Amino acid sequence: VQLVESGGGLVQNGGSRKLSCTVPGSGFSVPAMAWYRQAPGNKRDLLARISSDGSTTYAESVKGRFTISSDNAEKTVFLQMNSLKPEDTGTYYCYANLGPGIVIGTTRYYELWGVGTVVTVSS
Repeated sequence: VQLVESGGGLVQNGGSRKLSCTVPGSGFSVPAMAWYRQAPGNKRDLLARISSDGSTTYAESVKGRFTISSDNAEKTVFLQMNSLKPEDTGTYYCYANLGPGIVIGTTRYYELWGVGTVVTVSS
């Protein structure tokens, strides 16, 4: 089971883009969600995290430019990206911490990852 991100694409240097990701299903809450980025040849890095109480943390590289937000009722997380730079290019992944876990089929999942969406910032 994987999440599906939306909003990726090609954007010019200095431009903006908004990503979104929804955890499907009902009857459970999501304690925390986050966005990661993996640039070509690099490891996957945490960019921003938001808890269900609204508290947020950011990587230094995106602080002041990116904003993470969420709609807890819809189990949706957003990433507003402003002042994009070529070094922001990469595959962006959504992550959901499911706390005690949810059962899908016969499997209990404690976390879910997105399939990734590519953001390319042209110089």
